[in-house]
Amino acid sequence: MSDIGFASILPDGWQRARGFSYAVRGRGGTVVAVAGQVARRGGAGDVDPALGFAEQWAQALGNVVALVRAAGGDAGNIIALRIYVTDMEAYRQAGAALGEAWRTHMGKHFPASTLVQVGALVDRHALVEIEAEALLP
Repeated sequence: MSDIGFASILPDGWQRARGFSYAVRGRGGTVVAVAGQVARRGGAGDVDPALGFAEQWAQALGNVVALVRAAGGDAGNIIALRIYVTDMEAYRQAGAALGEAWRTHMGKHFPASTLVQVGALVDRHALVEIEAEALLP
């Protein structure tokens, strides 16, 4: 049995969260902190202003997973996400496309997550920025 493990935390009487975990417990391993990722391909250049909200979400989430893989893990090692969006209504309207991108990059893995609206992101064309922590064996 591996010394690394994850468990979703759910207090008695709480309804299971949909699409995220309220809290997770990790044991053993190395923590990898992933800086905020926007929809830049290969980590270079500016975000393409032609990309819509769902496309930016998919690219930013894919970038997070690519960095975790480069560190030796996979999406299942991600224990926390912080997601910053500049337009909460765009997030709400993109539901189905966001779910598809989630399944593509994260499968059925739901780390502890926070989603907040912010006034702006450093890249003036970015609509989404995602940062993460992962726990690797």
